[in-house]
Amino acid sequence: MTGIQLAVLAFFATVWVALGVILLAAPDVYGLTASAVPPIAFFAAISLLIAFAAIGIVRRWRWVFWLILVAFLAGALRIVASGLEFAGQLPLDGPQWYVALQGAIGVAQLAIGIAMVQGYRRAGIWGRVSGP
Repeated sequence: MTGIQLAVLAFFATVWVALGVILLAAPDVYGLTASAVPPIAFFAAISLLIAFAAIGIVRRWRWVFWLILVAFLAGALRIVASGLEFAGQLPLDGPQWYVALQGAIGVAQLAIGIAMVQGYRRAGIWGRVSGP
């Protein structure tokens, strides 16, 4: 397993734990993003998506690499949106701690996305030169 794979898996694990903590400590935040879906159902759906992505990462699926790369580079938009919310240019999309968390997630996504680009340029998909 490469460093890029480990970084992406660690990111997903951290986000999953954070989502679980939010579900237990502030389930009303889930209502901000998916008001028609019960919080536990939303958490279960996100858990399945993360599990499927983790399988793709471990198995080094090319399409999962590109999908995650695009999504992580788009983390820059999360940073900008959080900044604009704190500056009062956009309405707050939840409590301030949640907006700050979204910004921090964006920073982590962007950093990993940049590392993925660098790894791809050096050693190919998932940071490897050859193999299946």
